[in-house]
Parts: sequence; C-alpha cells; structure tokens
Amino acid sequence: MSARARLIEAASERVLIFDGAFGTQIQDRKLTEQDYAGDLGLKADQKGNNDILALTRPDVIRDITRAYLDAGSDIVSTNTFSANRISQADYAAEDQVAAINIASGKIARALADEYEAKDGKPRFVAGAIGPTNKTLSLSPDVEDPGFREIDFDELTAVYKEQAAALIEGGCDFILIETVFDTLNAKAGIMAVKQLEAELGREIPLMISMTLTDLSGRNLSGHTVEAFWYAVRHAKPVTIGLNCSFGADQLRPHVQSLSGLADTLLMAYPNAGLPNELGEYDELPETTAALVRQWAENGQANILGGCCGSSPEHIKAIADAVQGLKPRAIPTPDVKMRLAGLEAFTVAA
Repeated sequence: MSARARLIEAASERVLIFDGAFGTQIQDRKLTEQDYAGDLGLKADQKGNNDILALTRPDVIRDITRAYLDAGSDIVSTNTFSANRISQADYAAEDQVAAINIASGKIARALADEYEAKDGKPRFVAGAIGPTNKTLSLSPDVEDPGFREIDFDELTAVYKEQAAALIEGGCDFILIETVFDTLNAKAGIMAVKQLEAELGREIPLMISMTLTDLSGRNLSGHTVEAFWYAVRHAKPVTIGLNCSFGADQLRPHVQSLSGLADTLLMAYPNAGLPNELGEYDELPETTAALVRQWAENGQANILGGCCGSSPEHIKAIADAVQGLKPRAIPTPDVKMRLAGLEAFTVAA
C-alpha cells in the first residue's frame, strides 16, 4: 500500500498527531559552536544552524524525534526547515545540503519504523521544506518593485535538490510548510513533480500555509480560499495551516479551509503568541483544549504544534483528541474555481 493510501486509511479511523517544534527544543539544550560545527571544517560560524546537527550532533535530533514519538506522534518531520542551498549559504554550508537532508531523513525513518514495529500503528515521515528567505512574488527593494533576488526556475532547482535528498533519506511525503509566498510554494510543487517524473513514482505532497495577519492572508496577499485553489491541482495528501498565531487566532481560518478542501486537513499552530521576550508561554493544556475544539467540530484530520510547542504540548493534544471522530472530507460541487489574491468561482 502506498504512503498516501496508508495515511488516508489511518486518518479515516482517528485524528492523527503530528510532531512539534525543533527549534525551541534545540535551543533548550544550550549547544556550543563546536556542537554545531563538528569536524566538517566549514569556514563560517555554524552556531544557530539547527539543520546541520543531523551531521554533527545526530543524537540531539534523534532524542527530540523520539520524544515526539513517545508523546504520541503518528507523523514526524525532518529537522530540515532551512536545509536548502539558499538558507545554508548564510553558513557557507551549501555543499552540505544533500548530506543534511539524507541524514535527517534517515534519523526520522529509523525511529518511525522502530515505533511502528513496537505496536503496529503506522508511523510516517514528512520531509520538511521551509520557504527559504527569498520571495518570488515581492521585491526586496521598495525603490524597484520589479526586482527579484531569484527567479522561479532557480527556486525550483533549489527545492528539487532538497526534495531528492529527503526522498533518498526515506521520507514518505514532502512537506512544503510555512508558505508565506504562494509562488514559492508553486516552485516547490514543480520541483516535486519534476522529481516524480525522474523517479517514475508518486511523491505525495503536504502543503501548509502561514498567515501574516489576522485577516487571513499570507505575505503574498492570498486568502486561505485563494491559496487552496492555487495549489489544489497538485493533489496534496494534506493541506493546512501552521505557525502564524496561536490556535485561538487561527480558529476561523481552519474552519474556513475545512469546508473547502477535499483532502486531509493538517493544522499545527504556535503555542500561543510570543511574549515581550519572544518566548512562548502557552501551557500544553491550553493549546490542547483549543485544538480539541477543532476536532470536536469535525474540522481537522491531523493536529500538531509549531513554534514554542514541545513534546508536552503534543502529548496533551494526543490525549485531548483521543477517541474523537476525524473530519469527514467534503465533496465540493464541480465548478471552475480560480485564484488571484481572492478566490473566484465561475458561475454555471
């Protein structure tokens, strides 16, 4: 059975659990520059390059992933949010991209298989691809709105390199997450489609949008509905929302997407809003109670956490939704649905 079919089958039986944040868990370990740099001999300072820990301190990534599986995660992600050529250029580590993604994939794959062998419950690995620090839709120069730092083909190639390594590492899905620019996401989709053609098999996509204001738009200006219509052609196995705000502020947008998307819905909000010091104070029980409401209302298939979340948050969510009926996937009427910044449906 394919990974897509296995996930859909599991999600038809119960609300599944995604994992939580890696960044804050890594920060809590107070690692040194030497921990990050290891013996790779890179020229730049590596402190803060969380992705490279798959090579230099794989035990840290293994421990965090294990903690999320112990907390009840059915799906674990790879610690590869910035493991792309653009982001790694900040650390002079572009030549490590393939190695980082393969290693991170193997860590998650081995642990997922270990836990599945223990109890027979299927576990899945999502290869995480972040948005990079470039945007295809907007100019970084206010004096030159037509200027772009990168073009579509370049970004597609960057994503393809990362996706290929994640698949080689054993990932079931490619997760294009924290999408602030819809065109960036479409480059990621193109990269995976090109990879599918080369490998001669399906690579299921997970796609997750992030909102930049409470009105429900991402940075490139798309509403949740318009975003869905812009990426639906890719037939993602999950669509959803992550990061953005806490679960309370994300609620109406999850509700909107839930009624639109004819695929699984995965939502993983931040652990509330950051305080004055940029830290997240929301208690696991608070986050769990908020996302439980989504499950009770039949609005989610997969739930997890983003910034500030911990294994304690994930365990609380898993406990809170246990026994609740998963969201039924809607069957929308067949109509031509288009997307600019707003959605547009052509009347019959």
